Amino acid sequence: MNRQEVIELVVVRAAASEQQQLRRILSAYTTEELQRVEQAIAGQAAQQKAEDELIRIQADRAVSRWVHQQEMEKLRAPQRKAEAEAQLVQDKARQIELYGQRYRDVVTGIARGFEFAGGIELLNDSGYDSRLQKTLEEDPNLIGLAIWPVKGELHRAFQPELIQRQEVDQRVSEVLAKMNGRGVVVSRPQIIRSGQEMAMTVAAPVMGGEDGHDVVAAVVAIISFQEVFKAVHQSSSKSERELLDAGLPVVFVVDQNGRAVAHPEANVAFSEKPMTDLKVVRDWQESGTQVQSALEPFTIERDGRNIGMLGSYATAELDKNSRLGVIAIQDETAALASVSDMRRQTLLISMVAAMLTMVIGFFFAKKLTQPVQELAVAAHRIASGDFSQRIDVRSRTELGHLGDSFNLMTDQLEHYIKDLQRSADENRELFLGTVKGLAAAIDGKDPYTRGHSERVSRMSVAIAQRLGLPDDECEKIRISALLHDIGKIAIDDNILKKPAALTDDEFVIMKQHPQKGYKIMSQIRAMKEFLPGMYMHHEMINGQGYPQGLKGDEIPLMAKIVSVADTFDAMTTDRPYQQAMKFEDAISRIQSFVGTRYDPRVVFAFVQACEDGQIRPGSVKLKSRTMTETKVPAPSLEANVEPEPVPVS
Repeated sequence: MNRQEVIELVVVRAAASEQQQLRRILSAYTTEELQRVEQAIAGQAAQQKAEDELIRIQADRAVSRWVHQQEMEKLRAPQRKAEAEAQLVQDKARQIELYGQRYRDVVTGIARGFEFAGGIELLNDSGYDSRLQKTLEEDPNLIGLAIWPVKGELHRAFQPELIQRQEVDQRVSEVLAKMNGRGVVVSRPQIIRSGQEMAMTVAAPVMGGEDGHDVVAAVVAIISFQEVFKAVHQSSSKSERELLDAGLPVVFVVDQNGRAVAHPEANVAFSEKPMTDLKVVRDWQESGTQVQSALEPFTIERDGRNIGMLGSYATAELDKNSRLGVIAIQDETAALASVSDMRRQTLLISMVAAMLTMVIGFFFAKKLTQPVQELAVAAHRIASGDFSQRIDVRSRTELGHLGDSFNLMTDQLEHYIKDLQRSADENRELFLGTVKGLAAAIDGKDPYTRGHSERVSRMSVAIAQRLGLPDDECEKIRISALLHDIGKIAIDDNILKKPAALTDDEFVIMKQHPQKGYKIMSQIRAMKEFLPGMYMHHEMINGQGYPQGLKGDEIPLMAKIVSVADTFDAMTTDRPYQQAMKFEDAISRIQSFVGTRYDPRVVFAFVQACEDGQIRPGSVKLKSRTMTETKVPAPSLEANVEPEPVPVS
């Protein structure tokens, strides 16, 4: 390379504005100096060439890795499809198991409720069948509900538009034939011919007897399989063939005999079509209880050629003797044909998702915490006694299972509370019957006072309603008025039945009946809230009553109400020592005692009830408890002069 070539080689590397000046400088170099410049340039060229080669190698390696990743993605696509299909059937199987467990617990809860209540005597109640029907109406999945005592007739309730009576009896008989001991029996799902609906039957024994080891009855429920149909139903109106051609999975359920009990095409399940022509179904039958879920490829013949399929199955165990197989099949070729489209869609979605990461993150964070918040709110409601609330956690995670379990627990608690409430109502009716019996026994000692306590009780409630008292207070006043003369049990019959006016000494004894009644009933803790009306109904506003001589606000409102009702009934009924007063005269007489014997508000409410026809001699029309009354205002009354005494009941 001559001098000029070396100079131009160096100059061409410089910027255009510096090339002319650099050319003049190099022209002054000696030949030896230019040779050293040439060698330096050659070294730089070699280094640049090495760097370029390294970059090319790295690029080749990056391309190779990308190609390898694409090939691996293609290889993993079938595996991912298969794994997704296996997960699908496992989830469906768990949903079916939870559905079965839910109604196992419902039937068992009813059976345990009878055991806790002491047996099946409740079935003798004439209204029990109607309550059984109401229980059925509260749950749309309950097609039929029956209770069959070992010694007694069958009690049943059912939805007549879905099942006929003879079909109910047939299913009950079939499942009871399999019952042995304390265990729950679950039958295989079968079609209800009259209603064209698939249903399973669940039965649980009611244990009793002296040692609690005897089966005294059985609770049987016929459960709709519609929820399982929904679980396997695709969000499409396509047929099985169309779903397979589109590369979508077809999910169906078979029983232990390989017959379809739930299928996207309802007629397949209703005809209980055998599905054992599919190898995956036969493999599930052969696996028994040893394999809960599995995945395998198989082939079917269609249109004269063999089609590769992906099949998976999972076991839904309703009980130890009743298992269902959840099967999913998918056309392998059609499923993989969509992988490339899915990859492109994934890339596009990823680009959009990158811009919405913050929004989506906030959304999912809220979605994650919302079920927990709903659980907390529902727990507080249950703690406050509200068992009507349910939570809707639609998730396949532990939160979803927790929500289902929580709802199941709430269902059981609600049933138990209803049973307890029913028992409490029955006990209350027994209590009220006993109270009425005591009142009738007291009144029966004297033919002139027969029915007196019942009339005083109804009048007292009418006055309380006019005063706008709440229902629970009206109920307390009713019972207190029924028992206001209970102390007369301890009064000598010669005094009680005397057909003439009492002497002073006899009247002193008669005046002891409030204390005697208080002494009798105060020994019973449940009677504590009814004592004021019994003990103080002869007290007067002016303090001249008995037994304590209380006055004004010292006298409870309950006693003031019973006092007016007691006096009015005594005035308007015939007694040995006097004839009944006229209705209007009795009202005027009571009004004359306002401010001395009786409270003005109570008398005003009493007079209003009389004027409206609610209270008449010997009869009282009580208002419905659901009706609300405006509170009676206190009338403006002047002080009255103490009139002569009135009859004492």
